[in-house]
Amino acid sequence: MEYLSKECYDKLVAELHELETVELQRVKDAISEARDKGDLSENFEYHAAKREQGRLLGRIRFKQRVLAHARVLDTSRLSGDCVQLLSRVEMTNLNSNAHMTYTIASPHEANLREGKISIKSPIGQALLNKTVGDVVEVQVPAGLLRLRIDAISIDA
Repeated sequence: MEYLSKECYDKLVAELHELETVELQRVKDAISEARDKGDLSENFEYHAAKREQGRLLGRIRFKQRVLAHARVLDTSRLSGDCVQLLSRVEMTNLNSNAHMTYTIASPHEANLREGKISIKSPIGQALLNKTVGDVVEVQVPAGLLRLRIDAISIDA
């Protein structure tokens, strides 16, 4: 089971619809056009379009599986007492005294540029179920991070 925000769920539904209606039809048209050119054994365009169709069908199946097992979180039932999925966490890196803010997100909506880190990342895992004032130590490729949680809120 995968927990998602309403925004992420809607985005995945829209992406799946786009893949199934627009992209799949585009690839089918490319296969049909390449098939009309004659000998399939030496037809590079046909083989490339078939490979693209296989990749596209794989992406469609993946998104269908994610959506079939997805549960949308009701943000009104979440509290800001401890760090959980969709928590906005303000913290201080005690090694460099830098302040940072991240939202804990599902792996499908994690995007560092938007300040969303995956709940399955080392930092996300270390912060999970911690409260304001807690200090966590996280081993990352750059070394050991010491983070103090300054504030927690729910990112609705």
